[in-house]
Amino acid sequence: MGVQEDIILLEQRLGELIIKYEQYFLGLEKREPVRLLEEVDRLSRRYATMAITNTMLKFKYNSLVAKLQSYRQYWTRINRLIEEGKYSRERFKMSIHAGEKLAPEAPSAPQQPADTEVDRVFRDYLEARRACDLPTDVVTREMVAAALDKQRPGLVNRHGSTSIEFRVVIEEGKPKIKARPKLPES
Repeated sequence: MGVQEDIILLEQRLGELIIKYEQYFLGLEKREPVRLLEEVDRLSRRYATMAITNTMLKFKYNSLVAKLQSYRQYWTRINRLIEEGKYSRERFKMSIHAGEKLAPEAPSAPQQPADTEVDRVFRDYLEARRACDLPTDVVTREMVAAALDKQRPGLVNRHGSTSIEFRVVIEEGKPKIKARPKLPES
């Protein structure tokens, strides 16, 4: 193969490697693409000691090597964050899975519906704040209960329904409490 073909192959493999790492960080791939990384690394070192006479090819080769190095630093940083448990996408997924595991096991004690709803909204709000890497020690159950009680009369007047359902959503990286009238069960 010539220099030009090798550089085209390096560019293609680097593009594949970037995609594989993104899939790995999203949890779609189970393992880090180490073999592909080694192949790309080997291709990038092939012309490190050789002189490339064509200026365009030399520039393209140097650009690809620099791109690989900057991505390697990024991947190393993300891997370190994952190992420390500080990677936000991983933490969000872990909180979702933890919520799924806890939901069937926890039998609900009979309480007043408003108290149960406030507790549920409070728990969901704290989980959402953790998923967004926001501090949770500034939020108390009483603050959430007061906010719900403050919103309830206006919502009852607006929707004409006395039963209001509150849920927690994440919008633009911030948790918010949304309200809507409860639909009648059929």
